Amino acid sequence: MAGKVKEGSRPPWVGLAAAVWVQVAAGSGYCFPLYSPSLKSVLGYSQQQLTMLGVANDIGENFGMLPGVLCNRFPPWLVLLIGGCSCFIGYGVLWLAVSETVTVLPYWALWFALCIATNSNAWLGTGVLVTNMRNFPLSRGTVAGILKGYVGLSAAVYTEIYTGVLRNSPPKLLLFLTLGIPTICIAMMYFVRPCTPSLEDDSLEHGHFLFTQIASVVLGLYLLTATVLDDVLSLNTTITYTLFGIVILLLMAPLAIPLKMTLFPRRKKVSLIGPSDSSDKLYAGDSDDAEPLLASTSSTTNIGDLQEVDEASDIDILLAEGEGAIKKKRRPKRGEDFTFREALIKADYWLIFLVYFLGVGSGVTVLNNLAQVGTASGVNDTTILLCLFSFCNFLGRLSGGVVSEFFVRWKMIPRPILMTFTQIIMVITYVLFASALNGTLYASTALLGICYGVQFSVMVPTVSELFGLKHFGLLYNFMLLGNPLGALLFSGGLAGYIYDQEAERQRQAGLSDGSTCIGPDCFRITFLVLAGVCGLGSLLSIILTVRIRPVYQMLYASGSFRLPRSSH
Repeated sequence: MAGKVKEGSRPPWVGLAAAVWVQVAAGSGYCFPLYSPSLKSVLGYSQQQLTMLGVANDIGENFGMLPGVLCNRFPPWLVLLIGGCSCFIGYGVLWLAVSETVTVLPYWALWFALCIATNSNAWLGTGVLVTNMRNFPLSRGTVAGILKGYVGLSAAVYTEIYTGVLRNSPPKLLLFLTLGIPTICIAMMYFVRPCTPSLEDDSLEHGHFLFTQIASVVLGLYLLTATVLDDVLSLNTTITYTLFGIVILLLMAPLAIPLKMTLFPRRKKVSLIGPSDSSDKLYAGDSDDAEPLLASTSSTTNIGDLQEVDEASDIDILLAEGEGAIKKKRRPKRGEDFTFREALIKADYWLIFLVYFLGVGSGVTVLNNLAQVGTASGVNDTTILLCLFSFCNFLGRLSGGVVSEFFVRWKMIPRPILMTFTQIIMVITYVLFASALNGTLYASTALLGICYGVQFSVMVPTVSELFGLKHFGLLYNFMLLGNPLGALLFSGGLAGYIYDQEAERQRQAGLSDGSTCIGPDCFRITFLVLAGVCGLGSLLSIILTVRIRPVYQMLYASGSFRLPRSSH
């Protein structure tokens, strides 16, 4: 791991605060519904062509295998710089097309440009997520929930910029993405770097996380309120810029933690290691029959020396795992560090992949077609739908991390049980979408956003807990391939085809011009298929939860996460 910082020279909270900005920037893929109608009208594409561009959006956003490999070899700042360059090139080409600065770009060129543009999200997300998960190894669920939550919230931030500052101009939005995201990467890449990991599970750290979570919820509520007010009241430019200035201040809220730690440093209390500190000891032997290292030490050894050796060993072992300094001696057990090849032969890894694929693959189908779903239901301005989905997606990601963290520490209940419950709710939600009952569109969108967000925040720590942090970047990014795969099958192959068929039927009946489909039949079959998909996902997640329950009983037997002995 390149560029470690000496203990105490920079707290990991600085990197977490910077990661918030990077994660908001990394949500540019959620902007597709904002400028997709312009792609369709300016360039004359059909709905199926548009949905295939949505597939390109998802492929680029989630194809993170390369950054997953390189995050162990390159420092985080270089990973972020590559992401910024990718964003500049990809969105720059899209801006040239939508602004009609260049009018001869073929469809395939725009498809690849969109892949390159949104692939920047994979670089940015991997760089900050892997770094912060390693900086806070005992609070993986909470960190994943916070960072993934801000990604989900980014759609609301971009919607506020689009409707308030840019006055609903797709070319200006694409120009903002072309220049703004690289600027954020350059400004933040110095602060996102590995620090000495925190191995203390204390109340002060939990308080800092709680503050960050509350700040993010306040930001989400504010964005939702500001977007609705701007849509209803048509606020003037001065008020709009004032409201956006408050958004900037709320995004800076996590910086209050390192500022407070600098102004009011905490004095560490020296305490001896006793039997109750089992969760912080270094364990030897197999993870199933672990014994404290203290037990094998000579009785004449000074206890204070033991404490220093124990704490130093914990830190050295954790950092060595990330750098690959410890060599493989045997096949790892679940809960230890796996290589990518070792994980691929495990049934649990593929079960997580399938459950995640069925959940997010169906959800992203609705997200990619959200503007058309709203129009088909008679909603003229679909930006409120996108903002609502974004806020609820954020709530799902944040609460998924918090709730799953509570249950694994309280009753050692595996995190994927939340995926079971939310996918059952998604089945009901898709049936509501298909029924097209009056007054259910916004409620269905909100429910779907929450359940969709939970899938992300549960998958991330589950993979790290079962298969370790050493190769987490690659293992995590392979999971993300479930997103574009679902978009390809359910959005491009199903939703777009059925939409165009119904639009053509309405054109022949003289009900529309053939480019727009109106009414519940545009997506009814699609929603019913998605309900069946999530039903299957629910069954698979139950099987997964039962299989991994013993692993969680071992990892959280002491009430907090215990770092298992590395297998490398």
